[in-house]
Amino acid sequence: MCFTMNKRRFIPGFLLLILFLIIFSGCNEESSYYLVGSKEEKKELRNLISIMNDENTKSESKFIIIQQISKILHASARSALLNLFLTTYVERHPEDPFNAYYLFLVAKNYMEDEAFPIAVHYYERILKNYPDLLVRGKSIHYLCLNDLIKLTDEPELRVTYYKELISRYGEEIDKGSTYYWLAKTYEKLGEWELSIQAYNNFLNYPKTQIPGEPDAWKEVKSMVDFYNYDGKEWTMESLDELVSRIRYSIHSRNIQQLKRYKAKVNFFTMSWEQGESFKSEDEFIANLGQFLGSQVWCLPDLDNDSNDQEAYLKTTGWSYRIKTWYLYFRKIYFPPDPDKHGQWEWAGIYFGEKPFAGAQKS
Repeated sequence: MCFTMNKRRFIPGFLLLILFLIIFSGCNEESSYYLVGSKEEKKELRNLISIMNDENTKSESKFIIIQQISKILHASARSALLNLFLTTYVERHPEDPFNAYYLFLVAKNYMEDEAFPIAVHYYERILKNYPDLLVRGKSIHYLCLNDLIKLTDEPELRVTYYKELISRYGEEIDKGSTYYWLAKTYEKLGEWELSIQAYNNFLNYPKTQIPGEPDAWKEVKSMVDFYNYDGKEWTMESLDELVSRIRYSIHSRNIQQLKRYKAKVNFFTMSWEQGESFKSEDEFIANLGQFLGSQVWCLPDLDNDSNDQEAYLKTTGWSYRIKTWYLYFRKIYFPPDPDKHGQWEWAGIYFGEKPFAGAQKS
């Protein structure tokens, strides 16, 4: 997910920040800048700023005070003023160990104002220039990386963020999900070998659920298995040619030739009605010749539900408990191998009459 800068909301806040910098850059008395809200709030802010500026106040105490000041300014909807306060403090106190947190608040404010490029600038500044910091048990760098992934649409940067999450915070993240999206990002870069490596790592986490992708694990497993299989001689460029050869194999009762055209990876046998996957597929295919008798025949045309990505050929007369089989063909989606990408394969068998089957082509 990526964002674009909302100019109408960002520019006024930016101009206000510049205005404050111009007006108050030469002033020695700071407290008047930030006195906003009710009379009681102004009094509280004046006292808090006074304590914060006291040379005897330690960084830990200042941390609590700055949090209180930030809370009041944020509640007053003065995000530009709050950003000015925090960035000015960081600039004047470069040794403060909590500066990463203060700039994190600035980045969050810009996110709320939909000034996303500026938020990205501060997140990256924190990662590059400030050591990590735990606040209420949460790592500032970890939070920055999570937000940067949401805000950045450049795949090179996203790869960097995902890898850093895995290497630094592997115990805190859903590594399966992170590897999945890392693989997707490598795909955008055309880095197919690196993508497959990331998908392989994703497969080590079969319980991981990818929102909106309920079959992600199964689909990735099929892709990786296909990638790892040498040869792939069963694929054909033309669907018509592949179907024609299978028709001839059935007509001539040539079981060895029929098996040669079967996909050697991810081939399935399944019931239409129950979606039941036959567990003994290898044994079933090995004994395929027992079911191929002289009475088996194919319809002259592909099923009407066939399209440019998948196709069905109805056959019947098999010597099996279910007489009617639909041979299923699909176009291969596999960009890592341009020679096979876009070709066709005989990928499976559906048993029984197809529910709500369309009329055959005439």
